[in-house]
Amino acid sequence: MIDFSRFRNPEFHRGAPRWKEVLWWIVRSLLFAPWFPLPSSMKVAVLRVFGAKVGRKVVIRSRVNITFPWRLEIGDHVWIGDDVFILSLDRVKIGSHVCISQGAFFCTGSHDHRKDTFDLITAPISIGDRSWVAARAFIGPGVTAGPDVVIGAGAVVVRDVPEGMAAYGSPARLRPAR
Repeated sequence: MIDFSRFRNPEFHRGAPRWKEVLWWIVRSLLFAPWFPLPSSMKVAVLRVFGAKVGRKVVIRSRVNITFPWRLEIGDHVWIGDDVFILSLDRVKIGSHVCISQGAFFCTGSHDHRKDTFDLITAPISIGDRSWVAARAFIGPGVTAGPDVVIGAGAVVVRDVPEGMAAYGSPARLRPAR
């Protein structure tokens, strides 16, 4: 049985001072949350100011939610679609020539449901070069997807996806991408 009165999170470090996090939340709500499109170049510049490593020719659509940009690395020629949620409680690395389609969810955190203290667990996510994460896919904590990977629409990926493979379904099953 979960007892939230016993929940503690002493080991989790947010990666930045509270003032920086609050400032990010304000900027994010103004530039990343609106339904109308704002220039990707503006969003990329702001992400860099907040500590993200962002490559060249990156497109960021509307309503993209990034929790902690200082834990985000994006390669060159990446497209991030509308309504993508990057819960970056841990490091998120997106390679070059990657498409993250609408509504995809990168979830670096979860909770240990076996403990009544519901401890937070985080693990990094990495998506290799020349990969596609299709619409509404869920990428769980600790997942590494190699280069040339396809993650199908609505897939629930909680294990690594080797190079050149595709992951489809819930839970995701692997098969050759081509």
